[in-house]
Amino acid sequence: MSAFPGSPRVLKGGIVLLDPDSFNVLSNGIIVLQYNPDTLTRSLKIKGADEGGDRSEALRLTGPPVETFKLDAEIDATDQLEVPDQNPNTVQYGIFPQLAALETLVYPTSTTLQNNFSLAQQGTLEIMPMMAPLSLFVWSASRIVPVRLTDFSITEEAFDPQLNPIRAKVSLGMRVLSIDDLNFTDKGGSLYIAYQQQKESFAKLNQPGTFSALGIRGIP
Repeated sequence: MSAFPGSPRVLKGGIVLLDPDSFNVLSNGIIVLQYNPDTLTRSLKIKGADEGGDRSEALRLTGPPVETFKLDAEIDATDQLEVPDQNPNTVQYGIFPQLAALETLVYPTSTTLQNNFSLAQQGTLEIMPMMAPLSLFVWSASRIVPVRLTDFSITEEAFDPQLNPIRAKVSLGMRVLSIDDLNFTDKGGSLYIAYQQQKESFAKLNQPGTFSALGIRGIP
């Protein structure tokens, strides 16, 4: 049955992976959440002057707050299994491909591990820590923000006869990468600044209150 023509298109949230050097989108680097989470939890830890310091420091901010996101995403193979001819991978593997696409966000590539092992065998004294892609959390055009995944858990809830998972809940925790983490002048830094500027633009649209709403006539 076709959807009502006047129904709004429901956008999906997701993660986009960029090459950390060129900032180009990686091959298979767009991961779209199958279903949008019902809730998105955000927290902001303020960076202020140390408590107990000089009184002149009481109102100073030392940088952007540390902002974190938490969400639970549902992945379900039911819709794909209803049309098996169009979804042979789901028939054969269940939701393993979708889970693997998310899991590889927190793994260095096997090629990198093998190359580092070869370098170690050759007596290389120092091996640089492995670079991960720059991850962008996309939650509408108004919220595109560089993040680092900090928490990741998967609860597999149903399986097919071959024990392939066909339904799962993925819990993601992410920390926003601000200009305290990224170079101010590169793509990552500019994406964060654009994210903060978007917040400031929204704040200007907020209808200001009045003293009477607070039950006072002014500041004594």
